[in-house]
Amino acid sequence: MYKQETIKPYSPEGGKAQQVEAMFDSIAPTYDKLNHRLSWDIDRYWRGKAMREMAAYHPETILDIATGTGDFAILAAERLHARKVIGADISEGMMAIGKEKVYRKGLQDIISFKREDCTDLSFNDGQFDAVIAAFGIRNFQNLEKGLAEMLRVLKPGGMLCILELTTPITFPMKQLFHIYSHTFLPIYGRIISKDASAYTYLTKTIEAFPQGETMLEIFKKIGYNRASFQRLTFGICTLYLAYK
Repeated sequence: MYKQETIKPYSPEGGKAQQVEAMFDSIAPTYDKLNHRLSWDIDRYWRGKAMREMAAYHPETILDIATGTGDFAILAAERLHARKVIGADISEGMMAIGKEKVYRKGLQDIISFKREDCTDLSFNDGQFDAVIAAFGIRNFQNLEKGLAEMLRVLKPGGMLCILELTTPITFPMKQLFHIYSHTFLPIYGRIISKDASAYTYLTKTIEAFPQGETMLEIFKKIGYNRASFQRLTFGICTLYLAYK
């Protein structure tokens, strides 16, 4: 068991998945505003960087795991010209907002949403050319099981692309990020979202989550090939690429 799997948003009692679902349903109305403001809009650059890395592979069918409000799914449809994108998430509240954004952009024939337990997906083996995930796998109740499911639904030769928040490892960004994530981030998040626990949980899971070389070892253990990572913006975010 990895440390972040034991961290729950509200209570040590009860399942993590149920609490994560309740948390995201709670913060869904303010999630996009907070996501962009708390990252100073750099999250848009991170997603764009991921799309540029994927462009040469021309995936036609894409599964966006932990899709949330659908930003990564929408970007994949627009930048990669995918034929079909499915956004999967445990939170109906988050996906409801994603559906509204997809409708406004006229992408409803390409992008659909489905409530899924990301550690027990309902999709067939080898169904997707690519699986993507942005800032969501920290919330898995079982990281290895979730990554194994993502591998299972990939076609042979298919591509996995993950963006995840991480902690910088060099001075002075490591120290500055620690101050920011323990002061401004939870306070501002609580004020805007009205959820006292959500953004404290965010900080705890970022710090607990395995990153860099440790994640490459996990990918190898699960069965992925040619896994690699790039630290972005001084290590605040990490982009992982792996293949089946």
